[in-house]
Amino acid sequence: MAYYQSKPTAGRHFLQIPGPTNVPDRVLRAMDNPTMDHRGPDFGILGLRVLEKVKLAFQTQGPVVIYPASGTGAWEAALANTLSPGDRVLMSETGWFASLWREMAERLGLKPEFLKGDWRRGADPAAIEARLADDKAHAIKAVCVVHNETSTGCTTRVDEVRAAMDAARHPALLMVDTISSLGSIDYKHDAWGVDVTVAGSQKGLMLPPGLSFNAVSEKALKATETAKLPRSFWDWKPMLAANATGYFPYTPATNLLYALDTAMDMMLEEGLENVFARHDRHAEATRRAVQGWGLEIQCLEPRHYSSSLTAVRLPEGHSANGLRAAILEKFNMSLGNGLGQLNDRVFRIGHLGDFNDLALMGTLSGVEMGMRLAGVPFKANGVKAAMDYLAGNA
Repeated sequence: MAYYQSKPTAGRHFLQIPGPTNVPDRVLRAMDNPTMDHRGPDFGILGLRVLEKVKLAFQTQGPVVIYPASGTGAWEAALANTLSPGDRVLMSETGWFASLWREMAERLGLKPEFLKGDWRRGADPAAIEARLADDKAHAIKAVCVVHNETSTGCTTRVDEVRAAMDAARHPALLMVDTISSLGSIDYKHDAWGVDVTVAGSQKGLMLPPGLSFNAVSEKALKATETAKLPRSFWDWKPMLAANATGYFPYTPATNLLYALDTAMDMMLEEGLENVFARHDRHAEATRRAVQGWGLEIQCLEPRHYSSSLTAVRLPEGHSANGLRAAILEKFNMSLGNGLGQLNDRVFRIGHLGDFNDLALMGTLSGVEMGMRLAGVPFKANGVKAAMDYLAGNA
């Protein structure tokens, strides 16, 4: 029986939410090692190795700061290290998590401007460019976008956002949330001119929750010299000073660093390009299943489709929460719920992390059987459509 599973069920639980994701056995075994002295010489070796390896996931040559926290902590660190009370921040309403980041900015004493969206597309580079072009006094100090909006399954084209900022000749910092995209969707911190990238351990990196990350540019580091938001735990400076020798200024999440070391090995052994291609392939198979069922994908813009998850809209009058409950009860599978304005309207299929063809087919079969049980009207072509795509694109 799974730990804390309320009802004994044969087989493993299908955890198909968009994070936390399934943790590979190899990573679990790494975490199972004895905790070491985080001030001893062996830890310094581990720390330097992990801090160097993790840069590859961000595709950066610059520093990556690791916190014992969720992605929410990394959101705060990005803002607190670079901005001052009253600073204006330009954000895009792409979904639930973009909205939460805006709320955090307000609570920290910043003044976010929220470019309105419909929760069915990524951020609009043209709208960002237009607003920055109007900001002749350069009052806007940062542009914050969510790369992959976990609530909607819409991905923002960060390279186009950077191009829009450059076209407007605006000096604002570019901050990007990659919490549900890092390790699943191609992302280039350096090449795309990102100043602060925010990430978490529990999705594409295949770890349990508990680590968060800031990849930091030279421009962002310079911004810390004048930033006046209060910071202590989140301060980059003591972290980077200690990290130079592989250590941390306070007790790190040692066993999660073992896990990160092993997870990065797994990704590098597969090859990052292959990791991204695998996620692209599973996402396309999932979308073909949704279309085969005659259902609607929440993301309306194909070039914004997510390779981490697919949010599926149910027909009017049918409960997505009821469907999810039936699938959990009958098939021991968890699907993601709708968040905010999408509550009970969509369910979300996670297809990221440690995931293969058979896991996907089991997931889609569970969805199709669940819809039959829940009385959701659909065409019985979804699973076959996904299977045909996988078989033809091995």
